[in-house]
Amino acid sequence: MIPTRLLDIAALAGSAVAFVLLAPPLALAQAQSYPSKPIRLVVPFTPGGPNDILARLIGQKMSEAWGQQVIVDNKPGGATVIGTEYVAKSPPDGYTLLIVSPTTATNPSLMRKLPYDTLRDLAPVVLLATSPNVLVVHPSLPAKSVRDLLAVARKRPGEVTFGSGGNGTSTHLAGEILALGGGVKMVHVPYKGAAPATLGVLSGEVSCQFGSILPLTPHIKAGRLRAIAVSSLERASILPDVPPVADTLPGFEASPFHGIVVPAGTPRDVILKLNHEIARIMNLPESRERLEQEGTEVRTGTPEQFDAFFRAEIDKWAKVIRRVGLQPR
Repeated sequence: MIPTRLLDIAALAGSAVAFVLLAPPLALAQAQSYPSKPIRLVVPFTPGGPNDILARLIGQKMSEAWGQQVIVDNKPGGATVIGTEYVAKSPPDGYTLLIVSPTTATNPSLMRKLPYDTLRDLAPVVLLATSPNVLVVHPSLPAKSVRDLLAVARKRPGEVTFGSGGNGTSTHLAGEILALGGGVKMVHVPYKGAAPATLGVLSGEVSCQFGSILPLTPHIKAGRLRAIAVSSLERASILPDVPPVADTLPGFEASPFHGIVVPAGTPRDVILKLNHEIARIMNLPESRERLEQEGTEVRTGTPEQFDAFFRAEIDKWAKVIRRVGLQPR
């Protein structure tokens, strides 16, 4: 006679085998039925910015294609921490998504304690796009190229200043990388936002600025600012005559990115379904044309490719932050 405990163990083992055998069909059925209720797409910024614009474009197209409402939910505050924490601690069922950007990648190095683990608690879905910044100088500065700007900074150490939207922002770190790569000393002047930084360079209060292409283009066309480079590895379609910084400093790349993540533990098939649909939306001709007019370059791929990209961004900015000496807050 077989002991009762052995029978119990055998039953448990049989259940485990049955679960393994049934799991793929169940996961497939879940993906096929997904979505069966509204989806929440969290933007950890106020409305109107590039992340919000992307979210509303994706939300509208997904709602039309899937017949389920996609709610764009702006949760600003705490340098994106409030919105990110909300998603990181949401059920991993594919119904809560988050737009991420360079701030998500720099926060682990700039904040002493986050209420979530960026890599452990979030799962990558898809890279959406990059938005190259443009490096502009005040017309009074004798610099028509990156080489010229570095030469001026080398000749007048500590006199060339660059504005940014604040300490630790992508525009601040881009300026620091430029100075480090060029071997020069440039003084950072933080402002309370991108718009005040632009006013600073327009007035001549600071020498130069990395900034978003769209709001700076009117000033460039009017001759109030001189565009000397873009922060992407290649030329930006909206400014085809402006070379990349990388032409002078090989490998320089400091372009804000935008992507989608979900809570870790979200079923793989659901992630793949989201990936395919969002990539389809981003690559629609009308989507690409609209975004390119706003200075945004569409870049999509697999979840694995976005995972590698996102990890590389975290590592890159961590090294820059350490070299610059920014202290976590």
